[in-house]
Amino acid sequence: MSAFMLFNFSWNVFCISSRSVISFGSKNRTIGVAAKNQQVTHANNTVSNFKRFHGRAFSDPFIQKEKENLSYDLVPMKNGGVGIKVMYLDEEHLFSVEQITAMLLTKLKETAENNLKKPVTDCVISVPSFFTDAERRSVLDAAQIVGLNCLRLMNDMTAVALNYGIYKQDLPGLDEKPRVVVFVDMGHSAFQVSACAFNKGKLKVLGTAFDPFLGGKNFDEKLVDHFCAEFKTKYKLDAKSKIRALLRLYQECEKLKKLMSSNSTDLPLNIECFMNDKDVSGKMSRAQFEELCAELLQKIDAPLRWLMEQTQLKAEDVSAVEIIGGATRIPAVKEKIAKFFGKDVSTTLNADEAVARGCALQCAILSPAFKVREFSITDAVPFPISLVWSHDSEDTEGVHEVFSRNHAAPFSKVLTFLRSGPFELEAFYSDPQSVPYPEAKIGRFVVQNVSAQKDGEKSRVKVKVRVNSHGIFTISTASMVEKVPTEDSELPSVEADVEGQSQRPPENPDSEKSIQQDSSEAGTQPQVQTDGQQTSQSPPSPELTSEENKTPDADKANEKKVDQPPEAKKPKIKVVNVELPVEANLVWQLGRDLLNMYIETEGKMIMQDKLEKERNDAKNAVEECVYEFRDKLCGPYEKFVGEQDHQNFLRLLTQTEDWLYEEGEDQAKQAYVDKLEELMKIGTPIKVRFQEAEERPKAFEELGQRLQHYAKIAADFRDSDEKYNHIDESEMKKVEKSVNEAMEWMNNVMNAQARKSLDQDPVVRAQEIKAKIKELNNTCEPVVTQPKPKIESPKLERTPNGPNTDKKEDNLDQGKNVGADPPQQNGECYPNEKSSVSMDLD
Repeated sequence: MSAFMLFNFSWNVFCISSRSVISFGSKNRTIGVAAKNQQVTHANNTVSNFKRFHGRAFSDPFIQKEKENLSYDLVPMKNGGVGIKVMYLDEEHLFSVEQITAMLLTKLKETAENNLKKPVTDCVISVPSFFTDAERRSVLDAAQIVGLNCLRLMNDMTAVALNYGIYKQDLPGLDEKPRVVVFVDMGHSAFQVSACAFNKGKLKVLGTAFDPFLGGKNFDEKLVDHFCAEFKTKYKLDAKSKIRALLRLYQECEKLKKLMSSNSTDLPLNIECFMNDKDVSGKMSRAQFEELCAELLQKIDAPLRWLMEQTQLKAEDVSAVEIIGGATRIPAVKEKIAKFFGKDVSTTLNADEAVARGCALQCAILSPAFKVREFSITDAVPFPISLVWSHDSEDTEGVHEVFSRNHAAPFSKVLTFLRSGPFELEAFYSDPQSVPYPEAKIGRFVVQNVSAQKDGEKSRVKVKVRVNSHGIFTISTASMVEKVPTEDSELPSVEADVEGQSQRPPENPDSEKSIQQDSSEAGTQPQVQTDGQQTSQSPPSPELTSEENKTPDADKANEKKVDQPPEAKKPKIKVVNVELPVEANLVWQLGRDLLNMYIETEGKMIMQDKLEKERNDAKNAVEECVYEFRDKLCGPYEKFVGEQDHQNFLRLLTQTEDWLYEEGEDQAKQAYVDKLEELMKIGTPIKVRFQEAEERPKAFEELGQRLQHYAKIAADFRDSDEKYNHIDESEMKKVEKSVNEAMEWMNNVMNAQARKSLDQDPVVRAQEIKAKIKELNNTCEPVVTQPKPKIESPKLERTPNGPNTDKKEDNLDQGKNVGADPPQQNGECYPNEKSSVSMDLD
């Protein structure tokens, strides 16, 4: 799952995985690889494959079907959601799916912070592209429980497309035909495909298709069912009657499946002590496996065909087919995909990390701390979304599809209603058959505080609907347009704005369009206005006509007024937008009180994990100390401890080890800290003697070299060496004095140390010798490295050799004859020139 890096913030990338595992124990929680290793031994308290439980009720048919294949218990929560019952801290606990996912995010957050050495507060989380609003909101709630600010829920396939496109240097230009690439992902539990159009610096998702119930897990189940039947016939063992045996069979079948991807011969399957102390064995070839999974392989074509139909693409329009996901390594899966498109599949992307890398790139794009190539991302709405509402005076309902399938996202639209009181809007998926979720309804939204105008007319209410960056539908704002009469002296320019408001087109017609559905009944359909969140928006539906075309020409209206008698001056009107509260009743949303309770519970569990980790670290430190000293007392430390102390220390180490595995197995942290102090009180002096014996000779050698170096310089000074004749004699005497004192100190301590045995504490430590070297360098180095003073060149003197010499001297002083041959007289240089050349050489 993906870290995002932002100046004061650290970003992370989290990919919710079906294979994420959490195990509950009597002292703490175990998450990730350590938890997976306990899956067989602690089957009832180890939770996995929980991603698909988000946002679903316990009564959901999918939950009831999955419940039969799980090693842990699913129970209903008070709010009707899915609860997971485990034993934690020797007590029975009930956790929601949001809490379980929050535990996983806690571990990922901790890992990111340990690597980045800074706190992580912002993140991007990837989810399957077929997740509905309820499932996405559930994942966001899980992030809130951990204290993470999720900047974007990113669709898996969009992340893959970003990872593919941002590095491509040969993409067509913005004004050229885009390159279409199809991405195919078959992971552990789902099959997703998407078609994307690429231009330079631009990515647009054309469409997505999926089978949420086809993945590597289904191929594993086919193998498990086959061997369960074989073992029942061959060994009279019912593997499905014992969960531990079944989990072991699942693990071995998964290994066998991976081996068959690279081997076409018969491969064995052997499990020792499978059930009732019996060993079992079997074999399978790739051909048998493909025959066994023929039904699953046939399901691959349907999502691919649906993708091509909704995007209206042909196989020749597709430039490349990129495959990712662990299950795409199965040769038969590759062949089916390649056969459908009539071309070889490409495996240039990392099959396991493509989604996480795409999320990481999205993080870098969002972060101002990183300079990333500009790359625009236009996602798609996977399911069409409609709104339904009731009319003020009629029992009939109005329905409008606000976002069609594969509509650009994120995107906003403004709908205008004529209402005289509060009203209700209900959002739902227009095509519930294509949604892998039992509830088509998204939520009910009540626009409150709506009232009629003072003259009794209905008010214009503008409602802004949006599919946000998380792919979630919301009614973000609602406002009521009120007309307030003003005095003539106030706001003289308002009249023109109000009168011309319905006549002027928007300033930017490309990014903002007003469209009015054709209807004979005024106010029956809302006015729909897109907000220009994406420039690559879908065109209006055929039945929608432009409101601008219905607007009367302002110039013609003015011409009609020229011949008419002057009318009474109309009062000026001021238009005020009043923000209205919107009450949202969503299909799935944790209440604030429940969310706060989950946050508090997670905080307590994090603290418990921290205390248990500190306790285990203290225990491990004692165990490590015992093994280290016992090993080295009979090796490198042997010479540095007396015979009696040696025997006593070994006895203490043995007693401590026995205590660790008996009554010390489960003690408080302080008990281990006290034991460690007791051991280190004896062991530290021994360790120090050994380390000093290793480092002290090297330090003495370095000190001796420095003394010889400074003594030689002092000797050269006494011999009037011209290198040092510029140094003052009093300064050099300081060097000699410092060298003599250091040499005397070194001789004394070396003699004293020589009289000590190895099992006694040293007279001098390496650190003291290094301090003496530093003191010697500080005294002597500034003196012996004094630079020689600069000697200025003597000025050239004039000679009575006539004007030519004077001119030559001027030229030399000004540097005008650099590089020219000096003038000759009787084959010799002028005396002045000879003198200046000689000085330059010096």
